[in-house]
This record gives sequence, structure tokens and C-alpha cells, in this order.
Amino acid sequence: MYHPMRRFLIDTDTASDDAVALVMALRHPAVRVEAVTVVSGNVPLRRATENALVTLELCGAADVPVFAGADRPLVREPAHAQWFHGDDGFGNQNYPPAKLRPRPGHASEAIVRTIRANPGVELVTLGPLTNVALALALDPSIAGRVSRCVVMGGNPCCEGNVTPAAEYNIWCDPEAARAVLRSGMNVELVGWQLCRGDANLDESDIARVRQLDTKLAHFAIDINRTAMQSNVTQCGEVGIPLPDPVAMAVALDPSVALQSSRHRVEVECASELTRGMTVVDRLNVCADDRNRTVWTAAGAAAAGDATVNVVWTIDVPQWKALLLRALGSPAGPGNSTSVRYAPRG
Repeated sequence: MYHPMRRFLIDTDTASDDAVALVMALRHPAVRVEAVTVVSGNVPLRRATENALVTLELCGAADVPVFAGADRPLVREPAHAQWFHGDDGFGNQNYPPAKLRPRPGHASEAIVRTIRANPGVELVTLGPLTNVALALALDPSIAGRVSRCVVMGGNPCCEGNVTPAAEYNIWCDPEAARAVLRSGMNVELVGWQLCRGDANLDESDIARVRQLDTKLAHFAIDINRTAMQSNVTQCGEVGIPLPDPVAMAVALDPSVALQSSRHRVEVECASELTRGMTVVDRLNVCADDRNRTVWTAAGAAAAGDATVNVVWTIDVPQWKALLLRALGSPAGPGNSTSVRYAPRG
């Protein structure tokens, strides 16, 4: 049976885990990536853009346009995460510059154009939501033209990874995150905690990836060396944490999400103690008398259904199988049809 090609638009602050997520989308046989837009986040915008170009070049995806966007959050000072990903965002591997170059124009405008030209496109966000918030400000109607928006971000009902209260992507630009979650877009929230525990790539997983002996397999492990060390420092966990690839796995195959449910989700912007915290109305009590005033003031459903589909658990073996296929299988008919990879010397 014929299945039409799915169309993805990916917004990223390209560092080590973002790049692996890009590879997964670019090498999926049923997905065409229409554009990659880049935002300041894990690393400054110029570095993040270069890392995206390096990744696309490795995937043989020269046809995918890359657009640079916001170089800072909407109202905050920039805050990067080189301590986790390395100075270059790629585990200090110091790859040479790509031959590919970004296209002219701002990423927010490219997001609007791409969504208008591809109704039903699937939007996957891997970094702070600044570019998407700017695009919504340019054209709020794009919220209804996106079939689903898979957001790697948040810490629903758990600790954060940048502060005790917040996950980095949301904390970095909480005002942008608030705008996106209130937009009425069909958001699926994949929190950082879903990459922890068994979802880490452990020693046996890393060995399996190395045994694939493709350029992309070695690339995926090499660029995450610093992240692996940082994971021990931050969480006491031995392994490579890959929150963006986990989110991409959910985007590519929704059945990876074993448990999810829809709730109002608000983002704290006023408090420095809990800045960027994703407050999930898991018991659906925001309309009760004791909560109604605060939650209405916080922006109740101005765009209609402003609930978010929060992913609570994933199928870990299935997510890892998706990763292995992307790193080891021949290129499919998406963006990388002519690519074959020689073993690393």
C-alpha cells in the first residue's frame, strides 16, 4: 500500500544530541525534512548553525535548507550549555566547517513559509522555542496548520536538569515556551526525564552502535563524549543521555510513547526560583474554585483547546531500535537517497 511521504520541519539549537535527532529524521525512509531552522541555545547561534550544516552534510542532505534564527531569547540574556556538550557543542571533536551554507532570511519567516506551503506538516522542536514563538507572532494561524508539534522540553512533575525546577530548553526562554503552549498548536511534550535510566545508551548500546561501523554511527558516539561525562556529574548515571533523539523517536513513531495524557501546562516566567518550570495540571483541577482565578489569569485557552499531550513513559527498546536503524541502515527515499557510508579509518 502506498503511504505518502511525511513532511517534517525541525527547529534546533544543534549540539550533540540534536545532531543525532537530525540524523534519525533525515534517514527515515518515510520522512522528508522540508527545512531545518536554528536557534540560540545549547551553543551560540553561529555555532549551532554550523553544527546543523555539518550534520546535514554527513547525511548527504544538501537539498534541505537551513535557516539561522534568533540569537537570544525573547527577553532574557542568552545562556548556553557548553559545559554539558563541549565548547563546540560536539564533544570538542573540532570538525572542519561544512561546505553547505545557511539560506538567507530569518528562521521565523522560514517557519511561517514552510508551514503555509505544507499544511499538516509535523513540527519537531529540539531547543528553546524562540523561533517558533516569533513565527506565531508573525502569523498566529500557523498553529492550526501544523498536524502535531513534538516539543523536546519540560520536566513534567519531576526535577529539572538546569535548575532544580526546570529543564534547559524551557528555562532558556520561558516566555517563548509559554507563547507556544498557549497557541492552540497540537503540542506533544516530551520531557527530559524520558532519556534517563534505561533510556540512556549504556555500554552495551554504545558497543552495538560502534559495531555498525558507519560514519554516522561513530559520529553519534564521538560527539556525545562530553555529554556522557557530564551525565555522571549531573545525574550519577553512566551512559549517554539523548533527550532530543528520544523526542524524535516519538515524532517518527508515535507508538514509542506508551503513556500520555492531555492537560493544561503553564510555564513559570516571573519567579527566578522556579523560572521555566512546566506546571502540569495532571489532576485537571485548574478550573476548580481554588485555582480558577490564577489559571484564568495565567492565560486560559484563548486559542481554544490549549491543552498539551504530555508523554509520561516510552518504549525504551523501540526507541533504541529506531536509533540503530538510522545509524546503520542504507539511506531511504527521504532526504538522503544517494548516500552510502564507508567505514571509518
